[in-house]
Amino acid sequence: MTYTVSAATHAVSAGDPAAPGAYVLGVDSGGSGLRVALGRVEEPGPLATTVCAEPVRTGPGGIDAGHLLDQLLPAARELLERASAAASAEARSNGASAYEVAAVAVGAAGMATLGERLRAELPGALADALGVRRVALAADAVTAYAGAVGQRPGAVVAGGTGMIALGTDLKEWHRADGWGHLLGDSGGGAWIGRAGLDAAMRAHDGRRGGSAALLDRLRAVFGPAEALPGLLYPRSDRPAVLASFAPEVAACAGADAVAAGILRQAAGHIAEAAAAVCPAPAEPDGEVGEGDGTGEVALTGGLFRMGEPLIAPLREELARLLPGARVTTATGDPLTGALRIARALAAGDLRLPHHPTMLFVPLQQEPGQRGKTAVRDEPRPE
Repeated sequence: MTYTVSAATHAVSAGDPAAPGAYVLGVDSGGSGLRVALGRVEEPGPLATTVCAEPVRTGPGGIDAGHLLDQLLPAARELLERASAAASAEARSNGASAYEVAAVAVGAAGMATLGERLRAELPGALADALGVRRVALAADAVTAYAGAVGQRPGAVVAGGTGMIALGTDLKEWHRADGWGHLLGDSGGGAWIGRAGLDAAMRAHDGRRGGSAALLDRLRAVFGPAEALPGLLYPRSDRPAVLASFAPEVAACAGADAVAAGILRQAAGHIAEAAAAVCPAPAEPDGEVGEGDGTGEVALTGGLFRMGEPLIAPLREELARLLPGARVTTATGDPLTGALRIARALAAGDLRLPHHPTMLFVPLQQEPGQRGKTAVRDEPRPE
């Protein structure tokens, strides 16, 4: 299933672009922890990055804004102090304060559905603590898109334990899958791992569709097959445990038809999601047409490190469903994407569609507004 979210339809002033030499911060909050990158408005890439190993807590009220700030602010100050100490007098003479942060972009897993507190509290808190007036709060799929594609029309497939596809024509977002291992994530790591374990258990039972090779790998990784339910079902991290078996499926695919068939099925699911969100090509007059897809489809995430056993059938499926599409490997990860969004926001050139939960850009903040954030999206400049 795909849903569409629309961008703002009119423009307002985004304020003057940031002074040359001002800093920007990109933040990536996920299941493995919080990562922060510091850059400058007019320089590509990060100046420095740091990692906070503790994942941000999520509770009944959604993502814990206070816990995120408790990690983000010390990390940001440390990066700023290091950058300021390393900056030359010439670099500091361009009109920007050594500590001026022009924009911050935060990408977080669960932002779209669990980010209400972040949207309410972070803009004012960041204005108070860092003096930053431009803030963007994005779903992690959006920062993955920005890291993979930048601000061009296209689609990205982010594959890891789960799988989600996101596309845009720069007017609206289209999403497919990413519904979790019980309702979707078809073709993702947990899906592949579960299919491989199913084939192994079929071989154990003597049922059709079993794979002796995968049964051997099950025993090597988890122990006796009959003990697997007791190992798996009590775990709260079942998707990750299932996904841990996906590389075993890929390793068997060259010599085992069942394992190869699982990866072909996964490739079909991934390609279908990409086709559902990839924008149609632009006609000469700039309008979106209805012809074959000729846009960019970028692949990002650990799932695709399985290599040719998955990539080869995926390219075949994408060529069938999106003839002419250009399949690329992501040029950057979600942290890169967050930094790119912050840099574009600081320069007054954020062209990705705004949306209340996918890419929220509140009205510019002033110090002292903490707790008084207007939950309004500032429309993007046209």
